[in-house]
Amino acid sequence: MKPGAGNRRRYHCGCMGLFYVGCRVVNPVTSKSTAVRRLMVDTGAESTWIDATLLEAIGVERRKKDLQFLLANGQIVTRSVGYAVLRVDKSETVDEIVFAEGGDLQLLGARTLEGLNLQVDSRRKRLVAAGPIVTAAAVPPRFGKLVQVRPRSLRVSGKTSVKRPKKPREKER
Repeated sequence: MKPGAGNRRRYHCGCMGLFYVGCRVVNPVTSKSTAVRRLMVDTGAESTWIDATLLEAIGVERRKKDLQFLLANGQIVTRSVGYAVLRVDKSETVDEIVFAEGGDLQLLGARTLEGLNLQVDSRRKRLVAAGPIVTAAAVPPRFGKLVQVRPRSLRVSGKTSVKRPKKPREKER
């Protein structure tokens, strides 16, 4: 530390988990697109925010107007939302995009990250593939009864065997 600096420490955002990515925004109706060079990756923000002038330049329509958003500083703002295709590297998704106004940050939010099937590698400050997409069971329940799905076949020494669950005993009436 420099003399006379006391116990003050300087923090640089490079020490934190903040990082930026580039993105291509495509109007799903006209296929016109534009590049956004710097979107801050923000897993704490639900929505993606992109400069309104960029969205308007490619003809993205304001579909939902006057929605209220709670900012990280506690302030409530009103913005419009439209639909766009977002591409980051080889991943793409369709999502609702907030029309960011002057003074707003341009953000890549958690919902878009999920749609892109990407997750944050905070150590390397980059986005990585999230792996298999988690989904519900393939067989829907039938009128409140539990449906048991047969497990996949297990190969044991050349033979195929299937472990079958035991049938529950019916209660005597």
